[in-house]
Amino acid sequence: MKRPAIDDSPKVVAAFERLFSEQIATANGRLIEYQLSAPKWQLLNYLCDTKDVVMHGSGDPAISEFEPRQSNDVQEFGDQKAVYAASDGIWASYFAIVDRDGPVTSLVNSCTKIVFPRKTSETAYFFSINDDALPHNPWRTGTVYVLPRETFEMEESLRADRESTQWRSFEPVKPLAKIKVVPEEFPFLDQIRGHDFDTIQKRATQDTDGFPWLTEAY
Repeated sequence: MKRPAIDDSPKVVAAFERLFSEQIATANGRLIEYQLSAPKWQLLNYLCDTKDVVMHGSGDPAISEFEPRQSNDVQEFGDQKAVYAASDGIWASYFAIVDRDGPVTSLVNSCTKIVFPRKTSETAYFFSINDDALPHNPWRTGTVYVLPRETFEMEESLRADRESTQWRSFEPVKPLAKIKVVPEEFPFLDQIRGHDFDTIQKRATQDTDGFPWLTEAY
């Protein structure tokens, strides 16, 4: 799926800039009350595109500092003891709104920036959870944390026309600010797929580069 267009009109951009400079940049980790008419994902992506920040989505609304933790991923970059974040607000929001304390036990997802000639680009997404969770309203209210980018490194892409949006830090990170997100604010909520966990595990083990290892479940 492709990222929807962001409203880059002067009025909206000015509102985003004002919110960042007057609240987010000086929040010291506090919750930001979002009152703009533009969707939250547009603000989050605007900040990722224009500021030295990355995003981390979580169901925990009270994280004051992120400590490196061992991750579990089929790729080396994402299988380290680190703090992980995304330079994309929609991707971070996905991790915030899927209920991993409830029925969601398996995630298959990606966010990739496709780079075209003349420096233009578009972002493509894939979102899936274990299919047996889908009938149980597997969503929650979550939190997207805005993190300073200083200690993070971006995953290196193996293709010249691709740019990863996954970042990691081996050092603890204190958030600049946090923003509450609800499932209805996620722009692809009705397009999150379902997959059979055993089938995904088998295919991922056989071919780690075969993502997204599609199954017949939806």
